Amino acid sequence: MLMSILNVLFVLVAVAMIALILMQRGAGAQAGSGFGGGASATVFGSQGSSNFMSKATKWLAIVFFAITLFMAWHATRSAQPGQAQQDLGVMAQVPAAPAAGAPVAPSPAVPSAPAQPADSAPAQTQSQPPAQKQPVPQGD
Repeated sequence: MLMSILNVLFVLVAVAMIALILMQRGAGAQAGSGFGGGASATVFGSQGSSNFMSKATKWLAIVFFAITLFMAWHATRSAQPGQAQQDLGVMAQVPAAPAAGAPVAPSPAVPSAPAQPADSAPAQTQSQPPAQKQPVPQGD
């Protein structure tokens, strides 16, 4: 119940932070000009909206990180020690590696051409006839 409430609050704070950050203008522009130009009668006072938006963004960021840290702390405290090994998915199907001295089962052989026994192998024919001695011509 608490985590559900915190999740909803977490999303609302994140959306509010995004909206406030996008509404702010760059450092060179007058941030209050979008809300009346800095006149003293504006909703945000004489400082304009820049001071209000920066403070609101700061506090929303602090709340965002506080909720994040609390949810992480709560998740680690409520986790059971053997829970991580229960949900291995596909990795649970992989067999464990054999021990160092254990015999390794042979892998299935790949079918290949039928082997011929050594004594029934056909005799190899020579591609060239044996060299014959030719008479060496003698110089006159």
